[in-house]
Amino acid sequence: MSAVSLQKILVIQTAFIGDAILASGVLEKLHQHHPNARIDFLVRKGNESLYAGHPFINTLLVWNKKEGKYKHLWQLLKTIRNTKYDMVINLQRFAASGFLTAFSGGKQTVGFSKNPLSFLFTQRIPHQYQRHEIER
Repeated sequence: MSAVSLQKILVIQTAFIGDAILASGVLEKLHQHHPNARIDFLVRKGNESLYAGHPFINTLLVWNKKEGKYKHLWQLLKTIRNTKYDMVINLQRFAASGFLTAFSGGKQTVGFSKNPLSFLFTQRIPHQYQRHEIER
């Protein structure tokens, strides 16, 4: 898929605050390579203030993992599927974020090969422990 055809991109990072902060570099690179794309970002409740008003984020989605975790997961999946993303990028290795990625309906789904649902992604990235987290 060429850069021109990437109109809608979703980045998923629902881990704790440190991981959410490290994800800012991904947003910058995506904006650099796809300046006209709509970039949405999914974070866990509690991290949304980090990205409120971020210039590269169109829509900030929030997952409340403490109250109605699985009910909210299904609601998020419905929202994600209705948006019809060209690309969904999962920055985590957990099953729940893998579920959202795999069943997002995204034309391209990208995530770490260590994710238990990565076999359903269109592109799997090997997890390289020797590299710093921000470079992965």
